[in-house]
Amino acid sequence: MIEHTELVSMMSTYGLWVLTPLAVLEGPIVTVIAGYLASLSILSLWQVIPCVIIADILGDGLMYFVGRMALGGLGPKWRERLGLSRRRMFGLMRGFRRNGARILVAAKLTHAAGFAALTAAGAARMPFADFIIANTLAAIPKSLFFVALGYLFGSAHEAIAGWLSGEAMLLLAAGLVVAAVVYFRRKGGARR
Repeated sequence: MIEHTELVSMMSTYGLWVLTPLAVLEGPIVTVIAGYLASLSILSLWQVIPCVIIADILGDGLMYFVGRMALGGLGPKWRERLGLSRRRMFGLMRGFRRNGARILVAAKLTHAAGFAALTAAGAARMPFADFIIANTLAAIPKSLFFVALGYLFGSAHEAIAGWLSGEAMLLLAAGLVVAAVVYFRRKGGARR
């Protein structure tokens, strides 16, 4: 992870040339810093917005292909070792066919479960066009939120970075897992 002062310096010096690649790698904190630099008129707000949205979608596409190539391309022996039995893979595929867009949007908007959902979508062989549409619909408000956060409160980017990567995200992820388990158990009980 790159230090925040280095991010500010790099983005102030090189502008949009480094914004998109940094936003692919570092995600929301780069978006917050870009919003902050736009509030100082160092970067153009109208150039920052499309750059961070594109970077978000590119990063998500990379995670999709990691899931599709790495997890989806594993042999049966390795899948079993990772707990991805044939039955679980079919369940994963069925889940993404039925609720893929909902799963992706929820994961993107919570930020905590993004990596797992993005790679799972690839492993489940979710159609790439559906993946991109759902991701784009979630990336736009998410990116706008982080740009606005940076624009309005960007001088506090160190504290914001702590919130995005600290215990708050772990608690949010744990809460989402518990909520998902409760939801699916109730849904399964209702079917019986």
